[in-house]
Amino acid sequence: MILGLIGAVVLASGSLLKAIAMIVLGLLLGLVGTDVNSGVARFSFDVPELTDGIGFVAIAMGVFGYGEIIANLSRPDEEREVFTAKVSGLFPTKEDFKRMLPAVLRGTALGSSLGILPGGGALLSAFAAYTIEKKTKLHPGEVPFGKGNIRGVAAPEAANNAGAQTSFIPLLTLGIPPNAVMALMVGAMTIHNIQPGPQVMTSNPELFWGLIASMWLGNAMLVILNLPLIGMWIKLLSVPYKFLFPAIVLFCAIGVYSTNNNTWDIWMVGVFGFVGYTFFKLGCEPAPLLLGFILGPMMEENLRRSLLLSRGDWSVFVTRPISAGLLIAAALLLIIVLLPAVKSKREEAFVED
Repeated sequence: MILGLIGAVVLASGSLLKAIAMIVLGLLLGLVGTDVNSGVARFSFDVPELTDGIGFVAIAMGVFGYGEIIANLSRPDEEREVFTAKVSGLFPTKEDFKRMLPAVLRGTALGSSLGILPGGGALLSAFAAYTIEKKTKLHPGEVPFGKGNIRGVAAPEAANNAGAQTSFIPLLTLGIPPNAVMALMVGAMTIHNIQPGPQVMTSNPELFWGLIASMWLGNAMLVILNLPLIGMWIKLLSVPYKFLFPAIVLFCAIGVYSTNNNTWDIWMVGVFGFVGYTFFKLGCEPAPLLLGFILGPMMEENLRRSLLLSRGDWSVFVTRPISAGLLIAAALLLIIVLLPAVKSKREEAFVED
């Protein structure tokens, strides 16, 4: 989990200090609620709704959904419209396939690696793949990034798809959900009296191989459904923003209310919407915050479990080969990114065209 957090710092765009601040803020938000061991309410400020903690859906929708809406409303009208021109040439050309094939392979390899990391690896893989493509030299006649370069779409999507598949690895081998979606999978498996972990492959082979088959079938169905209907999805971009943003606000509110049937969550989405807008104005990337928020409770629970098993001996983290190896890898990653040469190259890579 520490390696995942360090990876988030390295892959986050902009200032390293801001990325670390976002992760720390996410960890602090994850501490809100009732302590699992003692049962004491922490940072709830005598608000009953906060004793169960802050909902992940409320933070995600607020920071990414409402925050983006507020940021768009702060722009002039002519900059708000998403798309107004007529759409043509939706299917990639032969030249497009030629240019995006290496990007797809790079994104798939990166997504497969990062997807295994606990906590947001699949999400981070898309950002990392885009960063790598921006570092890659543009070919003659190729449009710059931010102006319609197909590699900027192909690589993150390939990384996202690969990360979504490999995120099942820690769930099915160690019983550890690497992200919120896999945590829901753990809940579903528990309801059916299935204990996630290495025994799943032998005790429930039909479930294991069914999941593998569903990945192939799911991706095939996405291709079959998306290509014929892409014209309809594009039409949504031509909707004027004055009609689009109230619809987004409404559907976000309905979605977050339906998770717990609680109006408090709607207020929380609104609050985090303004928080997300503040991040936008300060140039902070919210993805590390979500990673810290997801990993915070998991890190605390497993830290306490490790210290109970070792009877309070902190050296257990450096004497065990697996934990020591992961901590060394995290330290090396942090040292490498702080080197002056690497730091300057990293800042160049994250500059938008």
